Amino acid sequence: MSDQGFEEMTSSVNQTSVTNQTAVDGCVKVDTSVHPFFMVVYSLVFLVGFSLNAFIIKFYFCRAQRQASSSMTVYLKNLAAADFLLCLCLPIRITKYVSNIFTTRLVFCTFGFFAFFLNMYASILFMGYIAAYRYLKIVQGSPAPHILQTVRAAHIISTVTWVFLLAVMSSYIILLFYSLKHSTSASISCKVLHSDQLAVLYKIIHTFFAVSFLFVLVSLIFFYYKTSRRVSEQQRQPMSSRSNPNPNPNPNPKLAKSHRNMLVLLCVFCFCFGPFHLFRIIDAFLWKNCSMRKVSYYLMEVTVMVSALNVCLDPIIYFIFGKAFRAQLSGRGGARNR
Repeated sequence: MSDQGFEEMTSSVNQTSVTNQTAVDGCVKVDTSVHPFFMVVYSLVFLVGFSLNAFIIKFYFCRAQRQASSSMTVYLKNLAAADFLLCLCLPIRITKYVSNIFTTRLVFCTFGFFAFFLNMYASILFMGYIAAYRYLKIVQGSPAPHILQTVRAAHIISTVTWVFLLAVMSSYIILLFYSLKHSTSASISCKVLHSDQLAVLYKIIHTFFAVSFLFVLVSLIFFYYKTSRRVSEQQRQPMSSRSNPNPNPNPNPKLAKSHRNMLVLLCVFCFCFGPFHLFRIIDAFLWKNCSMRKVSYYLMEVTVMVSALNVCLDPIIYFIFGKAFRAQLSGRGGARNR
């Protein structure tokens, strides 16, 4: 990109940033006066999420390493790492609302945008791995662990996941830098920076991620359904036994606890990631209509903001699924009470 072209783009963006309305792909204008609201919410999410996840990272990577590792610990470590990295992406997203100059937009569209979604989908996949691990442990009859429950398998799955996501991110960023010379728009949308090749890659990536989300969602629902059936069977079995004078309607405590934990995981997953992916389906129709792009822009901002809340809610998952983490907190509480 020539210096003259860069100056023209910077000048063009600066001219639009002095007003409280900015173009969306040159089609319509949106009122940017709501940006302070997004700034405040993201700032709060960053402060809370960074504090919680920094503590969890310190525990899992410093203190927990002295203890024997398990597959669940491996997945929880990687989920904590994904949440922590997502927190680090939030300041870049916040600066997007502060300034609309070309340099800020370029940093956001190249690194901040895709790094945010990379870690979001890393969280989605590792939540799926955690649910699958718990389900296999519930349905597994023999004391020997399933091959997918071994620590080695957990390390391999985690490594492959990160390598694949980083490869996708690198391909996107390289092609985006290559396509910058084609863009002179002052739009706030990153889509105007896309070349024809990058637009195709963008659609392929989002299609794959959408399919991944649906697969994990269906898996979580299936795991919860099967666990619920197992609990119901245990509740009906004692009641139908006439030889037992004092039938116990309560299921196995461990099974009931696993059932509750699976429900919490499913609720956090649907609350954080469901609205965004539902919007992606709606957006495919809204974006074709120029007059509806303003609605599409606001829906995108709100649903992405809800998905960012995942970094504040995932500590619940660490607490209910991490036995060592729970024991550490209980030990602290006990020490204080002595």
